[in-house]
Amino acid sequence: MTLDFGVHASASGGVDKALQRAIDVTATSCQIFSKNERQWLAKPLDPGVVENFHRERERTGIKQMVIHDSYLINLASPKEDLLEKSMAAFTDELERGELLNIQNLVTHPGAHTGSGADAGIRTFAESLNRIFDALPDNHVITCLETTAGQGTTLGRSFEEIAAIIDLVEDKSRVGVCFDTCHTFAAGYDLRSEESTVAVFDEFDRVIGLDKLRVLHLNDSKQPFGSNKDRHDHIGQGEIGPAAFTAIVNDARLSGLPGIIETEAGEKNAFDLVNLATLRGYVR
Repeated sequence: MTLDFGVHASASGGVDKALQRAIDVTATSCQIFSKNERQWLAKPLDPGVVENFHRERERTGIKQMVIHDSYLINLASPKEDLLEKSMAAFTDELERGELLNIQNLVTHPGAHTGSGADAGIRTFAESLNRIFDALPDNHVITCLETTAGQGTTLGRSFEEIAAIIDLVEDKSRVGVCFDTCHTFAAGYDLRSEESTVAVFDEFDRVIGLDKLRVLHLNDSKQPFGSNKDRHDHIGQGEIGPAAFTAIVNDARLSGLPGIIETEAGEKNAFDLVNLATLRGYVR
C-alpha cells in the first residue's frame, strides 16, 4: 500500500469535467476548486452538473476528493468586514462540498495581518466554531494546510495548527493538509529520508497523525527555510527525491490522498511525469 496519488484537476466548464481530466493523467484521487478561486461570489452549482458529477465519480472510480477553498478567504482577519465576507464564502465552500459529497475542504489558516499570531489563532478558531454551529449537519472535514510562513500567515508551525485545533469545539470536523513545499519552506528539514521520517514523527507528537487527511506533494524552487511558496516538479527542486521516497513508503500515510499541485504542462504532460515519478519511488 502507498498513497492514493492525485492531481489538482481543472473544473473549467463545470466541476463534473474534472474527474475525466484526473484519470486522463492516471490520477486515482482529485482536488478541485468548486468555484472561481479569485472571486468572493459564485453562482449556485447547477443541479444537472451536480448529478453528472456523481455519475462521473462512479464511472471513474475516484473515491477520494478534495476541494481547495478560495484564496481570498481569511478567517483570521482582525477586520470585521473582511472576516464576515470570509465566513460567508467559507460557509458556501462547505455547502458545496456537502452537495458534491466531497470529504475534505483544504484551507490556509489565514493571516493575522498585524493583530499577532495568538489573536489570529483565536479568531480563526472562533470563525470555525461559528460556521460549524450554523451547519450542524455538514459532513465535510476542514483541513488546515501547513504554510510556508510568508508575512503574517498562520500555520507555519505544527504548534500553530495544533493551537487552532485545540480551540475548535467540535474537533471531529477538523483535520490537516501537509504540504511538502510549504513545510520545507517553513523550516522543517525534508532533505533526507531520515529527516523526513523525523518530521512526520514530530507532526504525530504535536498534532497527531490521526488528524492528517490530505498530502500536497510539491517540490520547492526555493531553499530550506526560505518562507517562500514556489512549487517545483517532484524530485527536481530543493527538497529532492529522498523526502518523497520516504513519504510514499511510510505505512502510516498509506491510503491518504497525495495530491500534486505542480505545473501541469502542455497537454498535462508534467502531471503524467510527476505521478509516474512518485510511483517509481514506491518500494
